[in-house]
Amino acid sequence: LCRRDGSVGEQRKLHMTPHERWDWVMVGGDTLNIFETDAGRVAILICYDCEFPELSRLLAEHEVEILFVPFWTDTKNGYLRVRHCAQARAIENECYVVIAGSVGNLPQVDSLDVQYAQSAVLTPSDFAFPHDAVLNEATPNTEMLLFSDLDLDKLKILHNEGTVTNLKDRRLDLYNLQLPGKPVTVHKLR
Repeated sequence: LCRRDGSVGEQRKLHMTPHERWDWVMVGGDTLNIFETDAGRVAILICYDCEFPELSRLLAEHEVEILFVPFWTDTKNGYLRVRHCAQARAIENECYVVIAGSVGNLPQVDSLDVQYAQSAVLTPSDFAFPHDAVLNEATPNTEMLLFSDLDLDKLKILHNEGTVTNLKDRRLDLYNLQLPGKPVTVHKLR
């Protein structure tokens, strides 16, 4: 996370794909971070991490407003898996989700030679938001920048007066999500 003052915050990828574990011998991080910024309370789930709904729910319980999901996929089906999971995270956790992926070809880089993405800004699904819960999106597999205004007040109204209120309506008498070991770390940046 690059801050306005030039400093950098970090979120390690937590879940490795089988390819990353076996072929690249990568190991996942062990800390889930939240960053309080002047633009809102944000968190980062890297690529495959977005496919684990427990992580975003833990972040929602800590009032994250914007979830960033940087990703790299080499096929359209891989991209759609990340996109559909990110869309679900926006709806079920009543937050904005910004997905940003790599596009183009790197023919001389093993395992990264082909990339597929369509970056987007995803929203909850309710009256105050776009009917398809997509605020903005890039042209598929095209390098470009997106600019979007995220209205955090709409999230506050949704949390209290939405058509459905997923976070308020959970049946904590039936189930609960707990994080053993290391807690979610909140970094105050203001």
